[in-house]
Amino acid sequence: MARRSHGLRSKSRLKLRRHPRERGLSPISKIMQEFKEGDRVHITIDSSLHKGQPHPRFHGRTGVVTGKRGRAYIVTISDGNKIKEIITYPEHLKLQ
Repeated sequence: MARRSHGLRSKSRLKLRRHPRERGLSPISKIMQEFKEGDRVHITIDSSLHKGQPHPRFHGRTGVVTGKRGRAYIVTISDGNKIKEIITYPEHLKLQ
Protein backbone atom coordinates (compact mmCIF):
# COMPACT_ATOMS: atom_id res chain seq x y z
CA MET A 1 0.00 0.00 0.00
CA ALA A 2 1.05 3.57 -0.59
CA ARG A 3 1.90 5.76 2.37
CA ARG A 4 0.21 9.14 2.79
CA SER A 5 2.26 12.33 3.00
CA HIS A 6 2.25 14.14 6.34
CA GLY A 7 3.69 17.49 5.25
CA LEU A 8 3.00 20.94 6.71
CA ARG A 9 0.18 21.64 4.26
CA SER A 10 -1.63 18.33 4.73
CA LYS A 11 -5.25 18.48 5.96
CA SER A 12 -5.41 22.19 5.19
CA ARG A 13 -7.48 22.22 1.97
CA LEU A 14 -10.22 24.48 3.34
CA LYS A 15 -8.03 26.57 5.62
CA LEU A 16 -5.54 27.60 2.93
CA ARG A 17 -8.12 28.00 0.14
CA ARG A 18 -8.57 31.47 -1.33
CA HIS A 19 -12.02 32.78 -2.08
CA PRO A 20 -12.90 33.23 -5.76
CA ARG A 21 -12.63 37.05 -5.77
CA GLU A 22 -9.23 36.94 -4.04
CA ARG A 23 -7.60 34.53 -6.50
CA GLY A 24 -4.69 35.49 -8.72
CA LEU A 25 -1.72 37.65 -7.89
CA SER A 26 -1.63 39.35 -4.51
CA PRO A 27 -1.32 43.14 -4.51
CA ILE A 28 2.19 44.54 -4.06
CA SER A 29 0.93 46.66 -1.14
CA LYS A 30 0.65 43.52 1.01
CA ILE A 31 4.37 42.89 0.59
CA MET A 32 5.30 46.52 1.22
CA GLN A 33 3.31 47.03 4.43
CA GLU A 34 5.24 48.01 7.56
CA PHE A 35 4.44 47.27 11.19
CA LYS A 36 5.80 48.80 14.37
CA GLU A 37 6.60 47.03 17.62
CA GLY A 38 3.47 46.75 19.73
CA ASP A 39 1.04 46.60 16.77
CA ARG A 40 -1.70 43.99 17.09
CA VAL A 41 -1.93 41.89 13.92
CA HIS A 42 -4.07 39.06 12.58
CA ILE A 43 -2.25 36.09 11.06
CA THR A 44 -4.02 35.32 7.77
CA ILE A 45 -1.99 33.02 5.54
CA ASP A 46 -1.76 33.96 1.86
CA SER A 47 -1.49 30.53 0.27
CA SER A 48 -0.14 31.86 -3.03
CA LEU A 49 3.11 32.90 -1.32
CA HIS A 50 4.90 29.99 0.34
CA LYS A 51 7.98 31.78 1.63
CA GLY A 52 7.77 33.11 5.18
CA GLN A 53 4.47 31.35 5.74
CA PRO A 54 3.62 30.36 9.35
CA HIS A 55 2.28 26.94 10.26
CA PRO A 56 -1.43 26.56 9.36
CA ARG A 57 -2.36 26.00 13.01
CA PHE A 58 -1.70 29.73 13.60
CA HIS A 59 -4.06 30.89 10.80
CA GLY A 60 -6.69 33.21 12.25
CA ARG A 61 -4.79 33.98 15.45
CA THR A 62 -4.09 37.49 16.72
CA GLY A 63 -0.76 38.51 18.18
CA VAL A 64 1.56 41.41 18.92
CA VAL A 65 4.58 42.40 16.81
CA THR A 66 7.63 42.21 19.08
CA GLY A 67 10.47 42.64 16.60
CA LYS A 68 11.83 42.35 13.11
CA ARG A 69 14.24 39.83 11.64
CA GLY A 70 15.33 40.75 8.12
CA ARG A 71 12.14 41.22 6.11
CA ALA A 72 10.14 39.07 8.53
CA TYR A 73 8.34 40.09 11.71
CA ILE A 74 8.35 38.31 15.06
CA VAL A 75 4.77 37.96 16.33
CA THR A 76 4.03 36.79 19.87
CA ILE A 77 0.80 34.90 20.50
CA SER A 78 -0.58 33.04 23.48
CA ASP A 79 -1.38 29.40 22.74
CA GLY A 80 -3.32 28.17 25.74
CA ASN A 81 -1.08 29.07 28.67
CA LYS A 82 2.14 29.26 26.61
CA ILE A 83 3.65 32.26 24.82
CA LYS A 84 4.88 31.43 21.32
CA GLU A 85 6.88 33.46 18.82
CA ILE A 86 6.08 33.18 15.12
CA ILE A 87 8.45 34.49 12.47
CA THR A 88 6.49 35.42 9.36
CA TYR A 89 6.55 37.71 6.35
CA PRO A 90 4.24 40.76 6.17
CA GLU A 91 2.20 39.17 3.36
CA HIS A 92 0.64 36.88 5.96
CA LEU A 93 -0.20 39.65 8.46
CA LYS A 94 -3.04 42.16 8.67
CA LEU A 95 -3.47 45.07 11.10
CA GLN A 96 -6.27 44.53 13.59
